[in-house]
Amino acid sequence: MGNKAITAAALTKYYGRARGIDGLNLEVETGDFFGFIGPNGAGKSTTIRTLLGLISPTSGKAQVLGMDIEKNNRAILERVGYLPSDASFYRGMRVREILKLSADLRKKNCDKAAAELCDRLQLDRDRKVEDLSFGNRKKVGIVCALQHDPELLILDEPTGGLDPLMQHEFFSILRERNEKGVTVFLSSHILSEIQRHCSRAAVIREGKIIACDSMEKLAESSARRVTLRGDVRREDLPECKNWTELGDTVSFLWSGEINDLIRALTKADIRDMTIAEPDLEEIVLHFYEKGGEQA
Repeated sequence: MGNKAITAAALTKYYGRARGIDGLNLEVETGDFFGFIGPNGAGKSTTIRTLLGLISPTSGKAQVLGMDIEKNNRAILERVGYLPSDASFYRGMRVREILKLSADLRKKNCDKAAAELCDRLQLDRDRKVEDLSFGNRKKVGIVCALQHDPELLILDEPTGGLDPLMQHEFFSILRERNEKGVTVFLSSHILSEIQRHCSRAAVIREGKIIACDSMEKLAESSARRVTLRGDVRREDLPECKNWTELGDTVSFLWSGEINDLIRALTKADIRDMTIAEPDLEEIVLHFYEKGGEQA
């Protein structure tokens, strides 16, 4: 499977008869800032837990940092920074004690890195964990994941609970790490943060990868957002989707040839027209509507 940061081939996990992931194929290059997109229940967390060896696959193979996920999961965890979607901690412990415990488990002194990260994220190390808000517990998880300077970061819904200023600082930290060669694997259902920060992404649907490419290629293969002002009839444009009207302005997605659109509009009274790249939400909806062959 080569020296990629993450590879998976026909990776499958079933919980009894319930589907987790099914025949999942995935490649993440070393140094990528990679997005993993899908709604809740699509299989994002199951994929991550399986890759990290926290749960065993039903079938298929995968490697993380060139190591087999079943044979070498302890070695993988030593070199990965993992943030679960909902981290939990021992009650009665202060933040500094949790951070030290996490560092001690890795047999590393992370005091300097922990102090810097806590300062940047405005995290009070003297607070007890049960007194923290959800957002501040998330910050504790972030510091635990980053303080030992891992070469691969696997982050599952990392920004939940963080206010906009903290989200900005968090992504600044990730960009700095990525520029130094750290691979970032970011799972999220918040499409705007994937579009803003990731260079490549995969779309997961019902446990299968249905698209995987650069953000530019994903946008190219999707529909275009067309906005028209004038006298336009819906029946003149049979191929359009997501039709909306507001006064004399209509907007829709067009996945056909642009020349076909222009020909369809020859009889319409058009006073203004805009054709724009879709946003990531529209890209994902496009792939979901197509059904789902592996890209």
